[in-house]
Amino acid sequence: MTASASEPDRHATGHDVPPEQAVMVVDMKGYSRLPEVRMAPVRADLDSILETVLTQSGLPSPATLGTGYRDTGDGVIMLLPPRHVARMVDPLLANLSAALQRYAGIRMAGAPDIRLRTALHVGPLSVPDGRGTAINDACRLVNSDAAYQAVAAATDNGLFLAAVLSEPVYRRSVQAGRTRPEMTQHHFLSATARVADKPGFEEPCRLIVPGLPADSLRRHVPDPDNAAAGPAEEPATAPAPERPARAGAVLNFNNALNDPVINGHVENLRIVKRGR
Repeated sequence: MTASASEPDRHATGHDVPPEQAVMVVDMKGYSRLPEVRMAPVRADLDSILETVLTQSGLPSPATLGTGYRDTGDGVIMLLPPRHVARMVDPLLANLSAALQRYAGIRMAGAPDIRLRTALHVGPLSVPDGRGTAINDACRLVNSDAAYQAVAAATDNGLFLAAVLSEPVYRRSVQAGRTRPEMTQHHFLSATARVADKPGFEEPCRLIVPGLPADSLRRHVPDPDNAAAGPAEEPATAPAPERPARAGAVLNFNNALNDPVINGHVENLRIVKRGR
């Protein structure tokens, strides 16, 4: 007896690919070093900033995301419908950078600045728990050497946000022309994301620090190929060419060269006769 066309194949070895979701991981720089008494207020301020900029950018508010808005202590993981991935790049990143800049100007005395690393990725995640490698990869992107170098560049230039885009996010948003004309490919730096304790993870990515040109960011992010190859060996020092003894010395004598101290130590003698 064979199964009808309407019945599922119970012997199938594969599974349907779950629907895609856009993933945004946000991590606060230096949060774990804050005094305990400051952690909760700063974390609440971050939630308030994110709620404001999500709404400002035409994205769902955290209250509507349910389990798609996950508190990680020093940050958050957000899951949004994949159709929003371009808005998560632009205008969200610019709005978030501007909000952090404003916060630095109005925060209470003694409160720390909020500086963020964020990663954007897209991929299939199981329903309804939202588990899968897309979240794992997004977390690795935000913890990559490239992300830390980018936020260090932001800090050095008085800025507060560094973002890492996976290649799928970059292709669907910037490369596809779904961002504003003023946000072009020239604003992004191509890099390779690596994580020290994840030797099997190595992914191409794009870095952006809103307000910092990619050429300036490049000075803070070493060339991934050179970094992978390790420091170049010192070139062997070539031996110095031998020089004739007392090369270049010029001695003038007005009489016959008979002095025993000098005679016998002059290797090259040129006689110039001058008329009197």
